[in-house]
Amino acid sequence: MRNPYGEIFAAPGAKGFSAAGFVSRMPISMTGIGIVTMLSELRGEYGLAGAVSATFALATALIAPQISRVVDRYGQSRVLIPTTAVSVLAMGALLLCARYEAPDWTLFLCAIPAGCMPSMGAMVRARWLVLYRGSPHLHTAFSFESVVDELCFILGPIISVGLCVSVFPEAGPLAAIAFFTVGVLLFTMQRGTEPPAHPRAEGKTRTVMRIRGLQVLVLILLAIGAVFGTVDVVTIAFAEEQHHTGSASFVLATYAAGSCLAGIVFGALKLATPLPRMLLISVGITAVTVLPLLIVNSIPTLGAAVFVAGMSISPTMIITVSLVERLVPAARLTEGMTWTTTGIGIGVAAGASVSGMVVDHAGPRAGFGVAVGAAALAAAVSLAGYRVLRRTAPRTSETTVVHSAAPAAAAPVREGESR
Repeated sequence: MRNPYGEIFAAPGAKGFSAAGFVSRMPISMTGIGIVTMLSELRGEYGLAGAVSATFALATALIAPQISRVVDRYGQSRVLIPTTAVSVLAMGALLLCARYEAPDWTLFLCAIPAGCMPSMGAMVRARWLVLYRGSPHLHTAFSFESVVDELCFILGPIISVGLCVSVFPEAGPLAAIAFFTVGVLLFTMQRGTEPPAHPRAEGKTRTVMRIRGLQVLVLILLAIGAVFGTVDVVTIAFAEEQHHTGSASFVLATYAAGSCLAGIVFGALKLATPLPRMLLISVGITAVTVLPLLIVNSIPTLGAAVFVAGMSISPTMIITVSLVERLVPAARLTEGMTWTTTGIGIGVAAGASVSGMVVDHAGPRAGFGVAVGAAALAAAVSLAGYRVLRRTAPRTSETTVVHSAAPAAAAPVREGESR
């Protein structure tokens, strides 16, 4: 029986860079929650812990696209090592400041450069693009990486929180540093699959965010990210209200597991549906599947509800990345993919903040209303931007997600163009 996932690893170097990419992505889900756990253990201040973690998250979201922009110009191996060094050194300083009771402002000062983390998910996907651009295997490869992302979000918090609680408070973020350093080093050592650099003439280069279609995608993902942030915060509050705080991690793992399962199935499908229409359907399903969160009354029903809600996540991410590949010029793809991650990151921070305030004033069940509202906003933006995506994506993407034969470089929308 044909195994589409086995086929994508037949290319030389595919297993190596994908495995290294998995290791280097673990800090995505380990660092923020590790900072919160560490500071709450050392200083007993959840407000401070959350603020420092949010500072790190926002810094990462805003800095990562700039790093990817430089990567597109000079290549992965020349850029990832120095930026990783900056992030690792700043995170080490943050841990030392926390341990030795330095003033609170030093934690924020360290959290900003610690956010100098490259978007390793975008780096890995850029390598798959080199291997399989114009091939049916590209859809499968993107689906596989979406599953890997979900595995990181299942395993990362468990490892980070477990180490902070059972070993010493800084152990979780310290493990994240180790994963990040080793993963990036292994990744950059594999030069054979590295995408070519695209040096440009001196002068100011316009950001790919001027492309209208990419603006639509980032706005959709910002709203989707708000759903993620809301579910994280409100699930913990709901579990505490039910006197089963420890079950929150299980419920959140179930959320990621639903997405993981859907990603595996979606990656094996051959769907002859235009990408913009697929995105509209997927985001619409997200809006519908979060509605049961409003009526959950126990931990088991919450687990079932988030499992179902999670099943639209991976397909939405896969479709989004496929659209970015068609909207953004080949020389700027890493930056384009990283902007989608930035949209999610900012959305997560906004959703967590707003839902936290709602929970404080009206309780967890009302907090889930923020997720419903954010999902409805994502659906509305998707509907409003449908024409833009149809107009700006090349016609080859209107055929199928897996049978496109035209390279993204042939897209009618070029760098900086706006309609």
